[in-house]
Amino acid sequence: MSRIGKLKIDLPDKVKVQEENNVVHVEGPNGKLNHEIPQGIKMEVTDKDILFVRKNDSKQDRMNHGMIRAKVANMVEGVSKGFRKNLEIRGVGYRCEIKGKYIVFALGYSHPVYFEVPQAIKANIENRGLKIELFSHDKVILGRIAAEIRSLRPPEPYKGKGIRYEGEYVKEKEGKAKA
Repeated sequence: MSRIGKLKIDLPDKVKVQEENNVVHVEGPNGKLNHEIPQGIKMEVTDKDILFVRKNDSKQDRMNHGMIRAKVANMVEGVSKGFRKNLEIRGVGYRCEIKGKYIVFALGYSHPVYFEVPQAIKANIENRGLKIELFSHDKVILGRIAAEIRSLRPPEPYKGKGIRYEGEYVKEKEGKAKA
């Protein structure tokens, strides 16, 4: 039995969960999410919790059992509380600002970099343009957008300049040794 798959998912009061044609629909105060349930997995919903049961012990069903339970648990947490990712900008002259649906970055290039923020993401700029806070109900989209923003100027290993996740450690290298 999968250690993750056999755990129950507790449902908060404001969250509604339904299953139609092997698709789970989760709705809460922060939004709606859908995900397909793989073949061989059955979802049992009660008033206060959700339980996933696999029909047999095939290798694929064992893998899907824990995966679908984790995804639905993330969906329930996302529509009830939401997820946050924080990014830091380090470097002289590096900063950002929000203009409409874009975040405009000054990252040491010869031009400003415009990054379009999807509607599912709420962005907030703090600390005079040196900290970006992203909020969303969808963990997958949030992680992808945070990775795309970080890839605009990843932290370099000599001075540590660039965009990094909050709390990320970048091992710095020594520069050239003098002769």
